[in-house]
Amino acid sequence: MKSIIKKISVLAITVLMATTLNASNIIMGNNHNASKIDNQKVTKSKELRGVWVASVSNIDWPSKKGLSVEQQKREFLTILDNVKKWNMNAVFVQIKPSGDAFYPSKYAPWSEYLTGTQGINPGYDPLKFMVEEAHKRGIEFHAWFNPYRLSVSSSRDKLSKDNIGRKKPEWTVAYGGQLYLNPGIPEVNDYVVNSIVEVVKNYDVDGVHMDDYFYPYKVKNQEYPDSAQYQKYGHKFSSVGDWRRDNVNKLVEKLHSSIKKENENVEFGISPFGVWRNASTDPSRGSETKAGVQNYDDLYADILLWMNKGWIDYVAPQIYWNQGHKAAEYNTLVKWWSKYAGQTKTNLYIGQAAYKVNDWQNAKELINQVNFNRNYPEVKGSIFFSYKSLLTNPKNATNSLAQGPYANSENQEF
Repeated sequence: MKSIIKKISVLAITVLMATTLNASNIIMGNNHNASKIDNQKVTKSKELRGVWVASVSNIDWPSKKGLSVEQQKREFLTILDNVKKWNMNAVFVQIKPSGDAFYPSKYAPWSEYLTGTQGINPGYDPLKFMVEEAHKRGIEFHAWFNPYRLSVSSSRDKLSKDNIGRKKPEWTVAYGGQLYLNPGIPEVNDYVVNSIVEVVKNYDVDGVHMDDYFYPYKVKNQEYPDSAQYQKYGHKFSSVGDWRRDNVNKLVEKLHSSIKKENENVEFGISPFGVWRNASTDPSRGSETKAGVQNYDDLYADILLWMNKGWIDYVAPQIYWNQGHKAAEYNTLVKWWSKYAGQTKTNLYIGQAAYKVNDWQNAKELINQVNFNRNYPEVKGSIFFSYKSLLTNPKNATNSLAQGPYANSENQEF
């Protein structure tokens, strides 16, 4: 989710932004004892004020591997209490960061970020606990999944025998030092959909959330090794790029329909990299940016198509740059996303970089961004990356939010 780089060159800017939400993505799972929870849903007529809680590499929670059940619970309750204190109303918790899970699942082993060893039962159901406690406080709980990543290393050594990467090695691909499920294999998408719908069936989550990890960010001088699958499945497409986009489109479409079939009240949203395409690449629809990475061309994520088709309920682009940035200017991108959200029924939330506050010259940058968002009725709120960054109150930004734009705990009505 997060690779914090002090100075971003114009060329590297896009990659950087991606790694923010990205660096904290990993995987988990196993679901016999999961019980359905009947907590009342939080109403959706208010401004969303969300916080990403990353579990990968123990970024936000749990603070380290191997904590006792009581320590893990206490830490999460502190997160919720702080979210409430900051007058925020939603958490986006990473419950399947890299092929492992924070709940009992028949599709994935228990996460190593709980006990230190993948596949070891932590002694309770963290997801059940988290959803119940969030709802007690009137806080929405969005279950955050990473669909394709299996390991933050390319080795299978630390994967438990129940990990899909061990059970179906032919479904996997090593790229850029990490291990992934291959989107080009139709059975992979079925597996991903089933593993997510399992949670919708068994838990009273308010939303299913995915970030910017579809095809991995490109690594210089490394070809993504899916030529065999392209030969087998992609013959009707004129380019490998079109075929890859179609693979991701199929996942998003099927996931949306499967979630709604199980529970139409559960929202499905995606937080993509902040730039769809530059205008230099797509003069008619691209943004006035010079990002080195583009969703459509590099991650094979055609977000505008998903919005137009109604396959996602909300989009939360990671606009992790400051106002006035030369390559990807914050205000320019908010306007661009507002325009296209306004043409669809897709709610727009802005992903904002709390982790960059200390690097920005203007101490009020984050506050100014929230105030700027409110000029656009299409923007229904914000999600901040990530909890730990807000906790440190960088440049007094967290207090300034709570005492300024978020001073009204009743929230701004739309």
